Amino acid sequence: MQALVLLLWTGALLGQGSCQNVDSSHEGAPAPDSTGEPVEEEEDPFFKIPVNKLAAAVSNFGYDLYRLRSSTSPTANVLLSPLSVATALSALSLGAEQRTESTIHQTLYYDLISNPDIHSTYKELLATVTAPQKNFKSASRIVFERKLRIKSSFVAPLEKSYGTRPRILTGNPRMDLQEINNWVQAQMKGKIARSTREMPSDISILLLGVAYFKGQWMTKFDSQKTSLQDFHLDEERTVSVPMMSDPKAILRYGLDSDLSCKIAQLPLIGSMSIIFFLPLKATQNLTLIEESLTSEFIHDIDRELKAIHAVLTIPKLKLSYEGEVTKSLQEMKLHLCLRPRLQQDHR
Repeated sequence: MQALVLLLWTGALLGQGSCQNVDSSHEGAPAPDSTGEPVEEEEDPFFKIPVNKLAAAVSNFGYDLYRLRSSTSPTANVLLSPLSVATALSALSLGAEQRTESTIHQTLYYDLISNPDIHSTYKELLATVTAPQKNFKSASRIVFERKLRIKSSFVAPLEKSYGTRPRILTGNPRMDLQEINNWVQAQMKGKIARSTREMPSDISILLLGVAYFKGQWMTKFDSQKTSLQDFHLDEERTVSVPMMSDPKAILRYGLDSDLSCKIAQLPLIGSMSIIFFLPLKATQNLTLIEESLTSEFIHDIDRELKAIHAVLTIPKLKLSYEGEVTKSLQEMKLHLCLRPRLQQDHR
């Protein structure tokens, strides 16, 4: 059975979710009061906290990026750390001219936040999700070609809010590649050896993002109960994979009849959890679930799933991915960021 697997940072970075159960007759319009006048729906207190509102915006960007990646390879596994990509884009916006900055902010949903201190809030978000107990490492960097003259006032705010400094290419592809991969190894403490196999040609700006996560189950699975079992990719294709089992698992569970899927949330150490979306039928693809992803719905899931005891069997997870998201960013109208007009010193 195909499954969608998502991570959730409780109280900070929202994972990816599913559609909201909304009465379609009132969708997009506030309900009227007794006088017949529309009443604005009160904002959830959770989203009134600036860092939570920013986390929701970054998450929604991640859903957009995930959908684009998934649509290009419907049968392939998709592994993304949207936080790394969003961090690089958000940092780039610090030095971008108005048109490019506006494009980035719209793509990251910043235009819906109304937060004048967005970059200070981002610093708080990064500190929260990369806290040592979460076992999650993320790093981003902006690399510029030598011809670009970057405004000096861009460097200090970049380092203050995002903890990174821009890097200027030497023009020697081999040396630049080695320096970039050395930086990746240093940032990831040797957990990731490289971020790219070769330097892209004819670039103005290179946005780098790397992430490493090692999750630990709150309640560990018994390794002796792991066995090879069939996993259905679709109605016709089946693969044999290691399956972990727990006959007395404690988890949070729900059934979404609109999406025809089961939802299970398992706790991880470090105020984190992992969410599984499992279609009810092997003939069902994930498109409906994927198209419905919103950070608001994940928030609803986190509140509404019920704790149960159940017999649980899930695949043993070890995922890795290496690649570029340039085409996906272009489809998100971020082509300006690949060759952006940056603020420059005029000397």
